[in-house]
Amino acid sequence: MLPIDAAAHSSHWRRRHPVDKAVLGLGLTVLAISLPPWPGAALVLLTSVTVLLGPAGVPARRLWRAYRVPLGFCATGALTLLVQVGGPDGLVAPADGGWVRAGELLLRTSAASLGVLLFAFTTPMSDLLPRLVRAGVPAPVVDVALVTYRMSFLLLDSVRRVREAQAARLGHTGRAAEWRSLAGLGATAFVRAFSRAARLQDGLAGRGYDGTLRVLVPEARVSVRFTAASVALLVAVAALTLVLERPLS
Repeated sequence: MLPIDAAAHSSHWRRRHPVDKAVLGLGLTVLAISLPPWPGAALVLLTSVTVLLGPAGVPARRLWRAYRVPLGFCATGALTLLVQVGGPDGLVAPADGGWVRAGELLLRTSAASLGVLLFAFTTPMSDLLPRLVRAGVPAPVVDVALVTYRMSFLLLDSVRRVREAQAARLGHTGRAAEWRSLAGLGATAFVRAFSRAARLQDGLAGRGYDGTLRVLVPEARVSVRFTAASVALLVAVAALTLVLERPLS
């Protein structure tokens, strides 16, 4: 199980309905995109971190391990705004106001990423995917997503076991050995993926698969109080942004 999935299953909000958490997490993402980068995105970032580490109960180290990947993409995208290609200053030159635009983009995208992580760290996929059918998503699409989600963990487990076996046989002692081990790992993972898919198909056929995967979904109801508190928090962040954005008279 991936660390973010393990955190979602052990979250304080594990038993809450996904709609409750979607209103808060995705609402913060929308605010980060729509509000001005300063101070709107900064307030969204601060609010997201506070909720994640506080009420949601996400460990700080686990949050950072998941957040640093999208943060790297955000920083890479922001760096492109620092330069301009072509023009009177040469083929590549510093862009006018590049630092300001890069900082605004980094602040906005990093805050939006935290809003998405808030939803991901509190909502297991096994709780979300089966409920998408009730939301109007075609059942075959949900079934494919469920099977892919399950197979991804099996494939990662197979890769881990193969790498451990290769390391025990001194398969990573040099560059040549690393390349041979990598080639063997790819071939083994490819064969095992097809083998597991065939076994899964045989198992479903033996259990009378009729085109729909039926899974047990934990009982949960949308909390009016939690949703109202989330909406109030979103409104407070938007209102505080408008107040701080106005120049002091």
